[in-house]
Amino acid sequence: MIDFLTYGFIQRAFIAGSFIAFVCSMLGVLLVLRRFSLIGDGLAHVTFGSVAIGLFLKQEPIYVSIPIVMVCSLWILKLIEKARLYGDAAIGIVSSVGIAGGILLASVAGGFNVDLFSYLFGNILSISKAEVFTSVTLSIVVLIFISFFYHEHFSTTFDEEFAKVSGINTQRINSLLVLLTSITVVLTMKVVGIMLTSALLILPAVTALQIARSFKHTMVISSLVAVSSVILGISFSFFANLPTGATIVMINLLFFIGAFLFRNAF
Repeated sequence: MIDFLTYGFIQRAFIAGSFIAFVCSMLGVLLVLRRFSLIGDGLAHVTFGSVAIGLFLKQEPIYVSIPIVMVCSLWILKLIEKARLYGDAAIGIVSSVGIAGGILLASVAGGFNVDLFSYLFGNILSISKAEVFTSVTLSIVVLIFISFFYHEHFSTTFDEEFAKVSGINTQRINSLLVLLTSITVVLTMKVVGIMLTSALLILPAVTALQIARSFKHTMVISSLVAVSSVILGISFSFFANLPTGATIVMINLLFFIGAFLFRNAF
């Protein structure tokens, strides 16, 4: 066990995974309460297309993906506002275009299918020092924005009309929320992969909502569940020789089942 903790790749995975999980837990609560949680899945599909573009251009996918996914997140908002579409319809349009573009580009290029496959299911144990630095830095930036606009997020989440009447620029808050989510989704692809990104956003939040008594309490429990699941998932997958991303998601599911049973028992 002591040797396990001395491995550099394990330490990097713990650091980056914990920061990213913490951010996911914070945003996940806001997205779930606003019934906008599927945006994580939609933007994950867009990330697939942006990763394909990055590999095609022989650039680091994370740096190519962030601006593309941020633009697409704003596109979703515009579709909801201007085209009068429901949220799930707008997400469906953008996500389908994103993943279709990725498939077409991968088919035309034909030379990076293996690399693209690794991004689909994640491999946090292979994360580099540069990626750890990027992940931690961007996670801190996202957390700063969440903290700075905490009261605005709180008001908009529970009553957007009242928040608007109170003088809060809800359009700016909504734009900020989807932009922060887009950055987080790109970071999460290294932890659990593109296909499982939405699980890391949704499961800790819905677990916390089973037993939490207040909004702040929900945030705290969600963050504890998210970080614990990443640490346990990395550890268990290493010793059991299992896929790390899928293991993290399954441990999240076990936390949810436990919280659900606890709530119904008491």
